Amino acid sequence: MTTAESGEDRFAVLRRAMVEQIALHARHVGGRTGRTAISGPVMEAVGRVPRHAFVPVEMALYAYLDAPLPIGCDKTISQPFIVALMTDLLEIGPGDRVLEIGTGLGYQAAVLAELAAEVFTIEAIEELAQSARRRLADRGYTNVHSRVGDGSMGWPEHAPFDRIIATAAPDLIPPALLQQLKPGGRMAIPAGLEDDQRLLLVTRDAGGRSATEEILPVRFSRMTSGAEAADAQG
Repeated sequence: MTTAESGEDRFAVLRRAMVEQIALHARHVGGRTGRTAISGPVMEAVGRVPRHAFVPVEMALYAYLDAPLPIGCDKTISQPFIVALMTDLLEIGPGDRVLEIGTGLGYQAAVLAELAAEVFTIEAIEELAQSARRRLADRGYTNVHSRVGDGSMGWPEHAPFDRIIATAAPDLIPPALLQQLKPGGRMAIPAGLEDDQRLLLVTRDAGGRSATEEILPVRFSRMTSGAEAADAQG
């Protein structure tokens, strides 16, 4: 067995342990989320995606901890339980088109790509977006489309979307994202002030009327516009 094969085997063991931790966490907070278990398809998707391939190399050994990790540019990759929970809230079908706001290094997009027909993902920071494209391509995800831009404006050229997910938190849900969600669609998004964020589930009925449900208190990086990201980098 080569060193590379040995390393992949080790990561596979750690990934299985992470999936078990997600299941335990889901049961623990089930009274608050209304879900004591994450659905089988989502757990299988999380079990397939190599999280260590979507973090900086120096973070690889920590990739399967049930915790957020820094990915550079003052951003983080979300805690695996939160990734699984938000994905589960979307109830993605195999024919769905999903919009993601906040690509980061591509981990959430990879999980979505395991479940959906197409994923459209927007990242405000060019450096992260370029790295995510490479990582997703290296893992063979051909159904992910990405661009750099202001996620709060969505991606109107490809709207409407069956599902929308945000991995960065605005103060309030951006109107453009609500407008780009199909009737019958679902959106998982954190929102609120930095020290008082809530994970929200937004649903639209067949008539286009929206309803919002609070799921859990959370803490996400702030949703930034493309201009703010450029200022921070330059």
